[in-house]
Amino acid sequence: MQILVTGGAGFIGSHLCEKLLEDHHQVYCVDNFCDFYAPSVKEQNIQKALLYPNFTLIKADITEYKELENVFLKRKIDLVIHLAAMAGVRPSITNPQLYFHVNIMGTANLLELCQIYGVKKFIFASSSSVYGNNEKIPFSEDDNVDFPISPYAASKKACELICHSYHKIHAMSIICLRLFTVYGPRQRPDLAIHDFTEKILQDKEITLFGNGGSQRDYTFIDDILGGFLQSIDYIFLGKKFQIFNLGEAQTISLLQMVETIEKVLQKKAKKKFAPMQLGDVERTYADISKSKKILNYNPKIDFETGIKKFIDWKKNS
Repeated sequence: MQILVTGGAGFIGSHLCEKLLEDHHQVYCVDNFCDFYAPSVKEQNIQKALLYPNFTLIKADITEYKELENVFLKRKIDLVIHLAAMAGVRPSITNPQLYFHVNIMGTANLLELCQIYGVKKFIFASSSSVYGNNEKIPFSEDDNVDFPISPYAASKKACELICHSYHKIHAMSIICLRLFTVYGPRQRPDLAIHDFTEKILQDKEITLFGNGGSQRDYTFIDDILGGFLQSIDYIFLGKKFQIFNLGEAQTISLLQMVETIEKVLQKKAKKKFAPMQLGDVERTYADISKSKKILNYNPKIDFETGIKKFIDWKKNS
């Protein structure tokens, strides 16, 4: 199969590309290597993928329609997996126009080119942030998600709606995967687990926002990849539109997260507390019953094991 992966040099995308290459798919990786974090990190992420003859790296920007159209003109693509986005809740508050431009217009560009060039299968990486401060837990795909609390979350919700419109108008099969706080080797350096580990190792102070009681459904990268691969199998079963949660179905508090890192590192953190930040949700907690039933999604990596795997990578990278 010929698969286009946008954001393929990022944390999740680079791991996914490797899995697809191992399964002998032809993989076209589109990434613009933006400077949200050091482009050299992304360059390192794809070193293994570049060794495969069935891997093609395309430096392109999803917001540049003509540039993106060249990708479709030259290739027969069977499936698009769309991960490219401006990520992060807090930065989206300071620069919402950028997030709306990249995330919404970039997604619209891809969907329009798919319908023009006959690509009928599309998997979109959405986010648990669409649930906002949902009072009902765990979060279900049937819950109302009309109340995002950050521009990033609003952009992901908008993209889900655009995906649905293309499904209805152009009979495209589309899956939106709501990912819950993914961590593991190659995690973005700005994210808490990576940032805290780095600072604890360097005897630097870490900042905890709130009282440490906020909770996240942390999901190890290998479990997320399993969900993507199962979604690929499912999307070729017929014309459909589906939304699935990909999480671990358990919550870890901010303090528990720090304590687990301390335990694995065998080193105490220097902590300071600061007020909760705008846009940060109080908890995320995935109901994965639908994903289990339809996709056979089955996360297996408990949090401490996942942290050990991350820290092993960090120490050896």
